[in-house]
Amino acid sequence: MRIALFVTCLTDTLYPETGQAVVRLLERLGCAVEFPAGQTCCGQMHFNTGYQRECVPLVRRFAETFTGYDAVVTPSGSCAAMVREYHGRVAEVGGDTGLAAAVRDTPAVHELSEFIVDVLGVTDVGAYFPHRVTFHPTCHSQRMLGVGDRPLRLLRAVRGIDLVELPAAEQCCGFGGTFALKNHDTSVAMCADKVRHVLSTGAEVLCAGDNSCLMHIGGVLSRLRTGVRTLHLAEILAATEEDQAPAASRSRAAPHSGKPRRSPRTAERNAP
Repeated sequence: MRIALFVTCLTDTLYPETGQAVVRLLERLGCAVEFPAGQTCCGQMHFNTGYQRECVPLVRRFAETFTGYDAVVTPSGSCAAMVREYHGRVAEVGGDTGLAAAVRDTPAVHELSEFIVDVLGVTDVGAYFPHRVTFHPTCHSQRMLGVGDRPLRLLRAVRGIDLVELPAAEQCCGFGGTFALKNHDTSVAMCADKVRHVLSTGAEVLCAGDNSCLMHIGGVLSRLRTGVRTLHLAEILAATEEDQAPAASRSRAAPHSGKPRRSPRTAERNAP
């Protein structure tokens, strides 16, 4: 099975360690993962803001880049939802029948937990993460993809983890992409509620399947000096006893701190 990693622009730019964790995790599970360097944005931000016709080149680029693969895996429920639910709509709006056919022929795009549980048939990935963790189910993964309890099933099988339930977990964190910019006060108020619930769990780490939500919540957690870290699901599932020290030092609130990190895209550019 040829598997392509769709890393997403936010992860590639700000949180490359998540993309690297996805590769380590899937390779540990016996998968051969490729990173198509031609990938760009899925167009979600443009589409959600009303610029649907402007998404056409991005959708065409996605279809061209990922053709020929058996499956596409992404560490983002929101980007997976954009591709699966709206790329066909973009082709329709653009009146491009050729693009519509290309979208239909694009390999299935899977959110990470979907792929591991449904395609690979695995719930115990051999991870070790001895920390108190609570999980935030992101809106797109729950409401559009129907991911359900797949991430929790994976987390429950992690050795050493103390997984605690997040109160009002189904409530939005308030990010919503450009919503956080256009409706700042409402967004911050929603995030304040989410942070209050996170702190009530006594968790050391907040986990989620979307870096965008973690960035939003992590910013408030950091500014309040709560000491609660944020980690993408992939990073916990990729963790082993040998790499606990570096994994524990990562923080979603400060993506540019510390030594430079290499994204999958940067690693490919610098390869001999």
